[in-house]
Amino acid sequence: MSTTRKLGIAAALLIASQLLSRLLGFGRDAFIAAVFGANGSTDAFIAAFTIPDWLNYILAGGTLSITFIPIYTRHLTSGDTREGDRVFSTIATLMGVVLIAGIVVLEIYTPNIARAYLAKLKPDDLALAIQLTRILLPAQFFFYLGGLSSATLFARHRFVAASMAPLLYNVGTIAGGALFHRSMGVASLAWGTLAGAAVGPFLVQQLAAWRAGLRYFPSLRIGHPDFRKWLYASLPLMIGVSLVTADDWIIRYFAAGDVGAISCLSYARKLVLVPIAVAGQAVAQASMPFFARLHAEGKRDELGALVMRSARASASIAALCAAAMIALAYPLIELLFRRGHFTTAQVGPTALYLALFAIAIPLWGMQGILARAFYATGDTLTPMLAGTAVTLLSLPIYWIAFHALGAAGLVLASGCGILLHTGSLLLILPRRLETCDRVALITGVARALLLGGLAAVPAWAAAEFLPMGHLSGHPLALVRLAVGSLIFLTVVMTLMRPLEVDDATNLFNRLFSRFRR
Repeated sequence: MSTTRKLGIAAALLIASQLLSRLLGFGRDAFIAAVFGANGSTDAFIAAFTIPDWLNYILAGGTLSITFIPIYTRHLTSGDTREGDRVFSTIATLMGVVLIAGIVVLEIYTPNIARAYLAKLKPDDLALAIQLTRILLPAQFFFYLGGLSSATLFARHRFVAASMAPLLYNVGTIAGGALFHRSMGVASLAWGTLAGAAVGPFLVQQLAAWRAGLRYFPSLRIGHPDFRKWLYASLPLMIGVSLVTADDWIIRYFAAGDVGAISCLSYARKLVLVPIAVAGQAVAQASMPFFARLHAEGKRDELGALVMRSARASASIAALCAAAMIALAYPLIELLFRRGHFTTAQVGPTALYLALFAIAIPLWGMQGILARAFYATGDTLTPMLAGTAVTLLSLPIYWIAFHALGAAGLVLASGCGILLHTGSLLLILPRRLETCDRVALITGVARALLLGGLAAVPAWAAAEFLPMGHLSGHPLALVRLAVGSLIFLTVVMTLMRPLEVDDATNLFNRLFSRFRR
């Protein structure tokens, strides 16, 4: 079976998982919005993820699919699985000890950090954010060890267990809130999240990796050559700051003074993450072991071509999803979120944030794949330097945009930042992989953007202006969404061949061939 076909199968599995996970994530957010609304307590819950996410990024972000897979893959390729297990055990033990120490320290100093970072929150909301942060911090231990185990599964081209992790994680949050929200309030969501992390990202991955042949034995061999190699490759990722992660932190910092803004921005962003996860993250996640194997085998030309094909396909499909979301943002938010404590007054701002976030969806899709092309070749320093530079250059943009346009300005600044980040990677990548055809990539994505724009205009017009009788509320939103979606798909299917949007054409052909069967 060809590498491209294997990658397609792996990507399809992870895409299905990501789609289902994001749908569950929407169910989680819709539940939170209906039960708790968009207010200070929900702002506190979302903000409580900041310190745990920061710990995960600093200590665990470079250990998983980015820097560990190439090392583990090299041992699998040579047939030395015992040495691969030894490297895994050393990294898991040493970094596990460091991570536990980090959790203990942050549990102690959470109030000090939160008061400095979230000073704009009201006192009661700040106190709640501190409480929830302390509940969520231990989840990072489960994410770390589970992620390291799932990386060994990726290296073996086994993706089923990893595809289950986000599903079970979201189920944990929903279950915690559904069962205990009356007695525990927003804290029920945090406890459910912790339980979900223990089951999905940790326990399921450990069992699957063990069944696949992974063996762990405690090891503190800090002098192991592969541990040092992993550490040197990971340090740039731990020290540097990527806008991909920092974007959320920056937005929360500026939006904290506007009660409910963090929540509305988060609800909109979570919807945008659906196409990003499906068209971008799943493809990037599935691509990493194949990129690493091609590099280990010295097939640089094939690697460069595969990177460009993956990036173009991801960004092209993402561009169509973005156009549809922009055109139908208002009825989408109206239908999915307006109920319970989430009022009509909050629909408009959230729909605006959704449309503005959606503009950058293709860039988010491309970025993950381009970054992994560097990581597969063992180069973590270049993307770290580029990402850190872009983050620092973007900070004034966030400040200016926020003070000029409020929360909507933060979304626009986010889009500008990811444009700079993706553009910098695309500019530098040919120096690492000479066969990267940037012209074909940009041309393919431009055609998809044109197709999406041509489909979005009539879809928006029909949803906005066609007479809908005496419908109102959710029935009206459902009809507007259905009519707009139907027109959007009709235009896309009519024009994708004349505009030569090959990635969309291939996708629809595969879908319809399976439907006919």
